[in-house]
Amino acid sequence: MGHIPFCVLVSVTVLAVVAVAALDDEYTWPQWKVPLVRKRRTVPLSSPSFSAHPQPELSGTCGIECQRRLPSPSLEDLEQFLSYETVYENGTRTFTSISVQGLNEMTAWSRNASSSSRHKREVYGTDTRFTIADKQFSTKYPFSTSVKVSTGCSGVLVSPKHVLTAAHCIHDGKDYLDGVQKLRVGILKEKSRRGKGGRERGGRRKGRRRKGDTAQEDGQEKEENGGKGRGKGKSRKNRNRRSVESEKPSFRWTRVKKTQVPKGWFKGVSGGLAADYDYAVLELKKSSKVKPMDLGVISSVKKLPAGRIHFSGFDDDRPGNLVYRFCSVSEESNDLLYQYCDAKPGSSGSGVYIRLKEPGKKKWKRKIIGVFSGHQWVDVNGDGTQQDYNVAVRITPLKYAQICNWVHGDSSACQVA
Repeated sequence: MGHIPFCVLVSVTVLAVVAVAALDDEYTWPQWKVPLVRKRRTVPLSSPSFSAHPQPELSGTCGIECQRRLPSPSLEDLEQFLSYETVYENGTRTFTSISVQGLNEMTAWSRNASSSSRHKREVYGTDTRFTIADKQFSTKYPFSTSVKVSTGCSGVLVSPKHVLTAAHCIHDGKDYLDGVQKLRVGILKEKSRRGKGGRERGGRRKGRRRKGDTAQEDGQEKEENGGKGRGKGKSRKNRNRRSVESEKPSFRWTRVKKTQVPKGWFKGVSGGLAADYDYAVLELKKSSKVKPMDLGVISSVKKLPAGRIHFSGFDDDRPGNLVYRFCSVSEESNDLLYQYCDAKPGSSGSGVYIRLKEPGKKKWKRKIIGVFSGHQWVDVNGDGTQQDYNVAVRITPLKYAQICNWVHGDSSACQVA
């Protein structure tokens, strides 16, 4: 073989480096210029009646085809949709109007909707969900970030003191759900390690109540264990059964200090776009020691290699257990992700995440890119035709800024998503 010219070798090397860099970009978290969400004014409102009841399915939502016919919201519209209500544990309520800055500097948020047909969801064909019943896994990251909300939904820790969930788990569009005034979040507990004399590590004697525990929280744990009391004189069979059940995940319940819901979710505010704002943030009274999951923003999930999303929640048909699943995204719009992940009621509010490399590093990192909303019936073409689908609300740069403002009190603390 003859000698290869040096210029050819250089060209091949450059092409190889470019190809590797392009491939690497596909697996890297993009960096966004995030707009700023500023508080404009906060005013007190009358206390809500807390009279609404959970809805098993949402209906009347404007789907992808329907949304194509809607005009793009103006800056004034967006500021109205992102304004929000806050409900405190004592039942008081406020409304906060906001202003958006830097929206024009934001990288274009591309539309990726397709028109392929959908199929009925929940569980169809082979059930592809995985039950994470062993505490060895359910209490380890990323599964440990999944929490249970006392209204019957799931959520995800986005800070040691904040939970991201679905708005419909808190509010039906007209009023707050019955139970929100005493809202609690259940965080998975690791198995207690006990030393001599029945003491747990840290010197606390077995059976001693923790500060802040209430009879109500005991009742919640009793409910999770099938509604049975402890009692005495149990048979060996029952003791063995309880020993097996003790290996299942259990919860440490924490009261919610305040709840924040965007105005865009309320009836008559954003019209057919209400599903785009099906998210809420809960602030806990006590910080969790569990590592939270960061938020991420990505313009298209379908364009990622494999295009898969992941989420874990507490599905109603597998009580007391954490259920994990993953699937590919079939369609996506600016604000919604459509997919066929098997799920049951109870998983609504779960954090939808993917895993990509951090910019300039080889380390992979999981980030939440959406909130699982659940099974919905939508108005397909604006003519009353209803079709069902599975949907998650995606984290856009604006929603990222708003959630950051709720968590940190200042959206400028999160300028690179």
